[in-house]
Amino acid sequence: MRGEPLDAETIVSATEEVLRRHGPEKTTVLDVARLLGVSHGSVYRHFPSKAALREAVIRRWLDRVQEDLAATVQDREATPSDRLRGLLTTMFAVKRAKVAEDPELFATFRVLAAEHSTVSSAHVAFLLTQIRAIVADGIADGDFAACEPEVVARAILNATSRFHDPAHAAEWHTPEVEAESADVISLILDGIRAR
Repeated sequence: MRGEPLDAETIVSATEEVLRRHGPEKTTVLDVARLLGVSHGSVYRHFPSKAALREAVIRRWLDRVQEDLAATVQDREATPSDRLRGLLTTMFAVKRAKVAEDPELFATFRVLAAEHSTVSSAHVAFLLTQIRAIVADGIADGDFAACEPEVVARAILNATSRFHDPAHAAEWHTPEVEAESADVISLILDGIRAR
């Protein structure tokens, strides 16, 4: 049996490991408990259900993505155009890196994200908030044409979905995807630039 205290973070880490090994279809709370050397009841004391545990895995995964994006958004020294380019480029790079570095967990993420749409929706809302703030700053600075930031932010997210939406992950391995994403970003920035 386990000698050290069990906490939620340890359980989520163990769940990620089990998901990598067995995939989302075959992973059980009992598998996680076995890896940790505890009873499944110990896991349930921290997470009331298998669904809650799987949701915690997705939330942590997306929180990491958001942490990677935060520095790009908050660089107030950069112009709004550079901040938007940086945000979108980083968003694409982070997602592509996750596919390349941890393909098993990324495949699991795709399945779990569909199951836990509220967590995925919160992530999309986070991205929209970041884009909207940069667009609003660009309008205020006179860099971007006057427009409705919410509408533009949603259009930008939709226009770039091929490069960040997990549904398109299979396309991210092509050699030209980085250049294509750069072209889309340039087109967007040219389209919203003040004339």
